[in-house]
Amino acid sequence: MLEKSIERHLVNAVKKLGGLCYKFTSPGTIGVPDRIIITAQGKVIFAELKTKTGKLSKIQEYVINQMRLRGADVRVLYGTAQVDELIKELSNGI
Repeated sequence: MLEKSIERHLVNAVKKLGGLCYKFTSPGTIGVPDRIIITAQGKVIFAELKTKTGKLSKIQEYVINQMRLRGADVRVLYGTAQVDELIKELSNGI
């Protein structure tokens, strides 16, 4: 499955829960996660999406680590099964 399809799956599932799922771009900064999720309850989660066999680049690892060091909730999701696990977590009201 293509990363684009996994991303679409996430966007649709988050919207069904009443949340927002914006494409995250940061001009001049590479390696930022693909999406910003804002749940219906206001929780913010950054999501980097990969195929089941995808790998993070070194710059993605660095940026995600820097974000986590500052308390950001950053998830790396491999395939639709891990997207579904996150959606289940969100539907349980995290």
